[in-house]
Amino acid sequence: MTADSWDPGQYAKFLRERSAPFFDLLDLVETRPGMRAVDLGCGTGELTRQLHERLGCRETLGLDRSAKMLEKSAAFAAPGLRFEKGTVESFVPDGPYDLVFSNAALHFVEGHEDLWPRLASLLAPDGQMAVHLPANQDHPTHVTAREVAREEPFAEALGTYVLPNNLLPVEAYASLFHRLGFSRQSVKLVVYGHLLESPESVVEWVKGSILTEYQSRLSPELYEQFLETYRRRLLPRLAHEQPYFFTFKRVLMHAAQ
Repeated sequence: MTADSWDPGQYAKFLRERSAPFFDLLDLVETRPGMRAVDLGCGTGELTRQLHERLGCRETLGLDRSAKMLEKSAAFAAPGLRFEKGTVESFVPDGPYDLVFSNAALHFVEGHEDLWPRLASLLAPDGQMAVHLPANQDHPTHVTAREVAREEPFAEALGTYVLPNNLLPVEAYASLFHRLGFSRQSVKLVVYGHLLESPESVVEWVKGSILTEYQSRLSPELYEQFLETYRRRLLPRLAHEQPYFFTFKRVLMHAAQ
C-alpha cells in the first residue's frame, strides 16, 4: 500500500497547459440528450464539471483514487454531478453509461488489452468511449526518472519499482476498438507544445504528475534526495533556453457504437 502523494496545488500550477488535451478530447464526444457519463480519474473534479455542463449530462460520476484530489471536488458539485473515491481496476457501475471518459489517468492502469473490453462493457447501446493517454515516456523527463529509480539508495527503498509504460502502440487501440464493434473511431497522436518559464519549470511540472508515484513509495527524506538527483541529472539534458519549449506527446481517442 502506498501513500496518497497527489498534490492538487502542485498539479494546478500548469492547469491551463494540462487542460488543453481535455478540451480537445471533449470536442470529439458526440453530444446526445440526457447522457449518463463517468469520468475515470477525475482529479479535483474541475474539468468533470466542464464535461457535465457542456454535454448537458443527466448524470455524471467523477471517480478518482486520490482522496487529496477529491477534497477539492465539493466546490464543483452540481445537480446530477457527484464524485466518488475508487480505482479504475475495482470500479463496479450501478448501470450502463452513455459515455466512458478518461483524461490522463489510464496510463497508470496495467493491461490495456483487457481493460478496453471491460470499459466497453460499461456502455449502453450506442455508447461512446473517449480517452486521453499521455505518451511522453521517451522524453528525458520520464527516462531520467526511470534511471534514478534503478539506482541506490532508491532501488532498494522502491522495491525495484519503476513507473511502468502501460501504453500499447497507437495503432493497437484502433484495432481494439474495431474488434470491440465500434462503428466509428478516431485515434491520433498529438504533440502539444508548452512554453514554460525555464527548464526548471519542467521539474515543477513532473513533481505534479509522474514523480508522485515515486514520492508515495519513499520516505520524505529519501524523496528529497531522489528529487535532487533527478533535477541534477535532468536539467543538463534539456535545452538551455528561456522560456523553455516543452513538447508533450499525447494520444486522443474516441469511439462510438
